[in-house]
Amino acid sequence: MASNSTSKRGFASMDLERQREIASKGGRSVPAEKRSFSQDRELASSAGRKGGQSTGTGRPGED
Repeated sequence: MASNSTSKRGFASMDLERQREIASKGGRSVPAEKRSFSQDRELASSAGRKGGQSTGTGRPGED
């Protein structure tokens, strides 16, 4: 189902400058004082630990 034409739709088909413009909006959407991980290293560490534990379950070859 491969085709030689490229799609004109989607983020990847945009020019690099437009991609950067859109991506930068995500970083500015929340004020710094509201970003809990930037203010609380313990909270960030705890969340990272929990994420690592949840993704590590059920993997073959790991106990």
